[in-house]
Amino acid sequence: MNTTTSSLRKSLSRSLLVVVPFLLLSWLPIGSFFGAPGEEDFARWRLEMVEKDLRGRGIKDERVLKAMSTIPRHLFVPANQRHLAYVDGARPIEAGQTISQPYIVALMTELLELKPTDKVLEIGTGSGYQAAVLSHLAREVYTIEIIPELAAKARELLAQLNHDNVSVRVGDGFYGWEEKAPFDAILITAAAEHIPQPLWDQLAEGGRLVMPLGRPHRDQKLVRARKLQGKRHLETITGVVFVPMTGAAQEPR
Repeated sequence: MNTTTSSLRKSLSRSLLVVVPFLLLSWLPIGSFFGAPGEEDFARWRLEMVEKDLRGRGIKDERVLKAMSTIPRHLFVPANQRHLAYVDGARPIEAGQTISQPYIVALMTELLELKPTDKVLEIGTGSGYQAAVLSHLAREVYTIEIIPELAAKARELLAQLNHDNVSVRVGDGFYGWEEKAPFDAILITAAAEHIPQPLWDQLAEGGRLVMPLGRPHRDQKLVRARKLQGKRHLETITGVVFVPMTGAAQEPR
């Protein structure tokens, strides 16, 4: 190897050491590397998320887009994840659970076809973000969380953000919220192999139920079931991966 070739290769190697990390860092919001992001950063990222990841991927319901351009998603994720709150991906939260990626939140909400007069039941409160989105679109939102600490944290944050039409309950979502039924729409944010019968019974005639249907962590499909003359009319929307529904949903049937 001559001296010129050796020098050239060393120069290229030094360049790659600089370029490759720069390319990797460019996938993340710049604010995460130059001090803590401020509210202006979050607002800008939120609008970019709506335009690129929601509208850009086919979400058309302007009410859904407006809600998600308003709600501060970064407050619903752990503090060390806030710089990633508006990246289109699921993020871990407490108790081994996740907050769904923005696109899936928007898609599931849009599939509910909500009217301002509707009453909605959500199964799986998690961080409370999905309930916050629903609260902008429906008259009443009832949400059930099986993990007490998640329910308490979501209840507190939703109250701080003045989502006064949201009621949070600790319990097994498999059984629904019978005393508040019937519901115009039901959203299940954890996967089960079958639509829980108590939830189907609590869905109003003409109502819509949206959920991930399938085995834990694989073979799941996002579906919408309409209740027409008491019968299920099922549509398969797309493949998804959700954490499994716990409690009675996991008991043999």
